[in-house]
Amino acid sequence: MTLTLANHPITEFFAGPKTLLDGSRLQVDLEELRRYLLEDQRLESVDLEIVRPGDPCRVGYVFDIVEPRAKETGAGPDFPGILSPIAAAGQGTTHVLRGTAVAVVDGGQPGGERGYTSRRGGVAKILEMSGPPSQASSFGDLRHLVVVPHPHPEVARHSVLNALRLASVKASVYLARTAQGKTPDSTQVFDLDGSDYDGRKGLPRVAYIGQVHGHQHGTEVDEHILYGGNARGMLPVPLHPNEWLDGAVVVSYSWGARGLDTYFHQNHPIILDLYRLHDSKEITFAGVVATTSSGQLDELNRNCMVAAQIVKHTFKADGVIITKYAGGAPHSDMFETARLCEDLGIKTAIMVSDTAPDRRAESAALMNIPGVDAVVNVSEAADISWPAPAVETVIAGNPEVETLLADLTELPGVSVCGVTNNQGASRLQSIIY
Repeated sequence: MTLTLANHPITEFFAGPKTLLDGSRLQVDLEELRRYLLEDQRLESVDLEIVRPGDPCRVGYVFDIVEPRAKETGAGPDFPGILSPIAAAGQGTTHVLRGTAVAVVDGGQPGGERGYTSRRGGVAKILEMSGPPSQASSFGDLRHLVVVPHPHPEVARHSVLNALRLASVKASVYLARTAQGKTPDSTQVFDLDGSDYDGRKGLPRVAYIGQVHGHQHGTEVDEHILYGGNARGMLPVPLHPNEWLDGAVVVSYSWGARGLDTYFHQNHPIILDLYRLHDSKEITFAGVVATTSSGQLDELNRNCMVAAQIVKHTFKADGVIITKYAGGAPHSDMFETARLCEDLGIKTAIMVSDTAPDRRAESAALMNIPGVDAVVNVSEAADISWPAPAVETVIAGNPEVETLLADLTELPGVSVCGVTNNQGASRLQSIIY
């Protein structure tokens, strides 16, 4: 399975009478895109804005951030299970508009709801485009298409979130299709074929186990996480890493809990680094396993056992990296999986991230598993904050949120998109001392 990312850096992004890509200049017909998104009958209206690095602008509350990507015609489906019938992702050519993103705003619904009173995760996320918070954010130097869908009042909350998800991937693919048939500035080729050839003999085989959801946050029946499914009752799933990078995985509705987003999955730093080590022949990248954190003991034990068995007997791995989804309960699943891997003779490294504002290392420090001694703490920079920069423009889903965002005097790092990330995709790190 070979995936080629055709990279098209974008230096200008603006509205115009036609959606097209001219070199590094991306023009979008906002009215055409609005009509396309309003094909979803659950939406009453859609607001569209373009914001750029340095703009005195604040956006919130953010539902998700997605990098614009689209398959070359005939190369496979875009976001299978969401935009298209189920088919394998991770092969052929995918066009990527580097330097851009689609930020979808969750405005809640009429009646005083601010957008997060029934949203799992508990952290309202803000996109800040100016000042120190934007410089600390991995999204502050991107050009964003901000999409603000307004659902009809009678639409059920879970269906609203589903409509936000659909809008996020539709807008992403709409923009990236401008690159179809065009010559990219550069390409990245991801291919694990030949991993057992003589030239790789003796190299350690390393796998990755990543939680794609934590069931302590619940799931909706129509929630898309893995190939369009909501991951409820899911056994660990062995994947080709290309599938993960190419739209098989999107973030759940509770992404605000620890700063994960679909953009993160599309550019997963651990998968990309394992590929780098594979290509330089320092390791052999054995494969990835998508799993979940369970809220039930029997399910936890089952999933941890199955994940370890896949890595040992299917991937024949010598080592494995394990990460979690959000905090608290997912540590239990991660440590138990690590213990079982070590018992099977697999050298294991895990990533933890808890640093509370009062400098206590919480649930991660409660774990003490013999043999699990390679622990990386990325800490999430959870206790940083900045004075809120003055802004001229606030983009929000409803007037109540707009007023709240305009009146902010302080911005906690945990609330700013792209500042904290519990799997290491951050520019900042806090240290316990």
